Amino acid sequence: MAYTAADVKNLRERTGAGMMDCKKALDETGGDIEAAVDALRAKGLAAAAKKSSRTAAEGLVGVTVTGTKGVAVEVNSETDFVAKNDQFQDFVRKTTEVALGVAGDDVEALKAAAYPGGGTVGDALTNNVATIGENQQVRRMKTVEVAQGLVVPYMHNAAAPNLGKIGVLVALESEAPAAALEALGKQIAMHIAAAFPLALTADDLDADLIARERKIAEEKAAESGKPEAVQAKMVDGAIAKYAKENALLSQVFVMDNKTPIQQVVDQAGKEAGAKIVLKDYVRFQLGEGIEKEVSDFAAEVAAAVAG
Repeated sequence: MAYTAADVKNLRERTGAGMMDCKKALDETGGDIEAAVDALRAKGLAAAAKKSSRTAAEGLVGVTVTGTKGVAVEVNSETDFVAKNDQFQDFVRKTTEVALGVAGDDVEALKAAAYPGGGTVGDALTNNVATIGENQQVRRMKTVEVAQGLVVPYMHNAAAPNLGKIGVLVALESEAPAAALEALGKQIAMHIAAAFPLALTADDLDADLIARERKIAEEKAAESGKPEAVQAKMVDGAIAKYAKENALLSQVFVMDNKTPIQQVVDQAGKEAGAKIVLKDYVRFQLGEGIEKEVSDFAAEVAAAVAG
């Protein structure tokens, strides 16, 4: 057997499929979790799994904005206790502010940048690890900017001002009044936090993701037994649906469950008397895509007591 009971449990949690179906899928894929997810989806036994369901790493996401420019930074720690530590929170806050002055989204450049009070961000990180006694990493950053308009920040599940588990930035380019852009940006940011778009437009979706979805759709269509021409249309329809549901501008607004985001932006522009363009966005969810080792706490304590 190339998998463990924990793998079966993980697959069940990610897909909602039954235990025997999960075991069979793992048998067929040699224990490959990702391949098993795809196999279950192709058989109609699992819902689409999103990376957000695999969030596991601890730490904090920080966001900060200065007018037409904003940046989000994720800093990971080993435990949630550290995320509540004042020293760690101060480091994430200051590092995010430093990131505003760093060109591009280069984490190494950020770590090499000057840190308030002396040294570099990397030096401060090393000091944090030494004094707090837990491994920490500056994992990623992303900057958005508009020539004219506003970048609106939003923090879901905030642990402190501009620090939390899901950080969002919405870049709106427009000559509209700041108040109108602020209101629109907050609404769209809350939508982004809840709906987890994978790209701004369908054309921006990752080619590998589309290829993966197409393969799954082709397997489902083949099982239908319908003529090849019909199967081809089924596949194209499935991909179009996937793109619509995962590209921000075509997603249905969570506030009313009927209006595409593009229409929400267009209507806000009409009401404000100036065209508004949703130019870019950031959605950082803590630990997104990181698999964290599952430990048996009771076993660890028993082992420690045993010496």
